[in-house]
Formats: sequence, structure tokens, C-alpha cells
Amino acid sequence: MSWTIHQQITIHQLRVDSVSNSSVLQVGSAGAIRSLSQLYNSGGFTGPAPQLGEENPLSFVPLPSPAQI
Repeated sequence: MSWTIHQQITIHQLRVDSVSNSSVLQVGSAGAIRSLSQLYNSGGFTGPAPQLGEENPLSFVPLPSPAQI
């Protein structure tokens, strides 16, 4: 059986609370979703990253509040 689906999707606001390595976010239709997991060490790192402390603060980018509809 063959299906043809025509869609028009309008998203005014999409809020995602968390994303992990095994997350799937689908908008619309898909015939099949196949899982794929790949791990790359493109930087050639040999150990874990150093822990954050007072001497290495995070630099946050301020974002505006979402518009209330």
C-alpha cells in the first residue's frame, strides 16, 4: 500500500525541556524512524573535561522572554 501525505505545519512556539543522546523530535509524518548513535572524538581528547569552578565561569547569552500569546 502506498500513501501520499501533503502537510502544512505552522509552529508558533515550540518548547523543548531537555534533549539527550537518545531523543527524537518529530514534526510531521515519517514512514520509519531508525535509531542511529554515533560517537566521535574529533578533538583527539584523551581524558575528561576539567570541572567548572570559580576560575572558569560559564558565559551565558541573555535571551529575551518568550512572547505570551
